[in-house]
Amino acid sequence: MTTVSIVRDPSPDNGAAYYAAAGDIQAVGASPGAALDALTAQLGDACTGTMVVVQQFRPDEFFSALQQRRLEELMSRWRAARDQGSALSSDEQAELDELVDAELAAAAKRAEALADALAS
Repeated sequence: MTTVSIVRDPSPDNGAAYYAAAGDIQAVGASPGAALDALTAQLGDACTGTMVVVQQFRPDEFFSALQQRRLEELMSRWRAARDQGSALSSDEQAELDELVDAELAAAAKRAEALADALAS
């Protein structure tokens, strides 16, 4: 089963207010549906049996407010660097990658918790 996580970009600067991710594949869109459509186009036949989780971008037991604030900060810095044709430092990029992975893992845990709740 392919698990898709869709998160809201709290400070979009390019009109792409949502990010969708499934493993290493990512897409952006102005709405959750647009991000999902863009991701689905990349997944092709791999998206049979897909579970989609849309994160409301509020802190929870899987991804804390502190993690969210740091992710927002690093994403803002990443966008500024991108717009200037540069990149984050290797330490900041590694931290950003870790936070993105943590949010994706949190989305999977949310989906699992939801599936467990629906099953009981």
